[in-house]
Amino acid sequence: MLSPDLPDSAWNTRLLCHVMLCLLGAGSVAAGVIQSPRHLIKEKRETATLKCYPIPRHDTVYWYQQGPGQDPQFLISFYEKMQSDKGSIPDRFSAQQFSDYHSELNMSSLELGDSALYFCASSLG
Repeated sequence: MLSPDLPDSAWNTRLLCHVMLCLLGAGSVAAGVIQSPRHLIKEKRETATLKCYPIPRHDTVYWYQQGPGQDPQFLISFYEKMQSDKGSIPDRFSAQQFSDYHSELNMSSLELGDSALYFCASSLG
């Protein structure tokens, strides 16, 4: 745990050892995509799982990653529980879509470069 009486330089050093993952529009939006968790802070080399619950009756899910100061990058998509397209998803990441059409993005061996905004979208096939 970080101590509040640490000098600023110590805080900066400690914070550089964490990976922050955020989900755009996380939580419930009326008849919208639900993503969880809302925020996630992990140590380097840890794992993380992000979940996406598509709009009801939508059978296609898309995952994106947006790093600081960058445009969103397409990672992967699923249609009817099968991978339909693959973008710039790192080998340390995997994803799947389940029978209820929700999807999970699993990230292992987290790196500082994984600190980003992650979001998913859904559509009708």
